[in-house]
Amino acid sequence: MIKFIDPDHPFYRPLWIRLLIIVFCAVWTAVEFYGGQMMWGTIFLVVTAYAGASLLVFYRPKEEDRNKGETTDGTTDGTK
Repeated sequence: MIKFIDPDHPFYRPLWIRLLIIVFCAVWTAVEFYGGQMMWGTIFLVVTAYAGASLLVFYRPKEEDRNKGETTDGTTDGTK
């Protein structure tokens, strides 16, 4: 099944990118409400909440991503 936001994609790994997406959605929500567009403001409020939940609250990096820097002997720089 295709997800609206796939948090397993490598693009979403850096925290600053995830925060930037959520801030952008929140700013766009404020713009819509400020312009008097209640329907679009509500839609973007839901999008902001969904992005915040999937990219911050429920975000769990894959196990292989956490262990990516380690070598087979357990060290990170390849020395023993």
